[in-house]
Amino acid sequence: MNVRPFGEADFEAVVSLLREDEEHTFQRPSQIGPSDLREWTSRTNLAENSWLFEEDGELRAVGWADVIDDLGIAIGIVDPRWRRTGLGAQLLERSEVNARARAASRMQQFTLGPDKAAAALMTSHGYRDVRHFFEMAIEQTEAPPPVDLPVETVREEDVPAFHAALDEAFQDHWEHHSTPFDEWWGRHKSNPNLDLSVWFMIRDGDEIAAVTRNEGNRNGGGYIGAIGVRRPWRGKGYAKALLLHSFRVFFERGMPRVTLGVDAENPTGATHLYERVGMHVDQEQVVFEKALT
Repeated sequence: MNVRPFGEADFEAVVSLLREDEEHTFQRPSQIGPSDLREWTSRTNLAENSWLFEEDGELRAVGWADVIDDLGIAIGIVDPRWRRTGLGAQLLERSEVNARARAASRMQQFTLGPDKAAAALMTSHGYRDVRHFFEMAIEQTEAPPPVDLPVETVREEDVPAFHAALDEAFQDHWEHHSTPFDEWWGRHKSNPNLDLSVWFMIRDGDEIAAVTRNEGNRNGGGYIGAIGVRRPWRGKGYAKALLLHSFRVFFERGMPRVTLGVDAENPTGATHLYERVGMHVDQEQVVFEKALT
């Protein structure tokens, strides 16, 4: 078994493995594409912090890890036909060694909700279930009507204030780690899928009250990458307006499917809002955590 880092040249093969794993777990077609993998690995120095297991040129397993502040975060996927061969445990161990070397004091791993074998692997290695996330989706058959609030499209000169508003809105969220503007914008500018024409905001006078950072051609359609309302403006319908405006724009651009990810225990009640605008839970992911000693 050859083990090496992976890079963009391997994205097609890695996406195929991700899709196969998701389809095996959920027993339905997967919508994962290269844009999704590019976003998930956008913080990662893949040359130093990723592992690709291959045998006779065939991909068997893959994983990557990041460290944010004191927190190590890792994702590992094993070909369904190669489960119970120890590859999952090897991915866990490599990610933990990597995180310790980068001064992380705790580690989080992500699994797909129905994957009981992955959950058992986590608990056998000292992890505990700490949080659940939903991926929610809507498949539109027609565009929603225009909203009656003044939704603006973000221009590049708006981006610093947009970032500040988004960061402030997310201060209440579980495990939010603020990212300096230059680092955050540098990462988004390097994304070939960046399109500011689907980033939107609502102002109240000179203040940006609510924002959404969207992306096309993600997860089989449009993707709500982040949506937030600053505390003083919550309860005014701004998040709903941004969602419906985004749905309409994506529908008009030939992307009737729209998805987003949400903390199942989101303190702002976001999950209920998404259900009210017609979204449903498409799948669930679980976060497992352990202390690194």
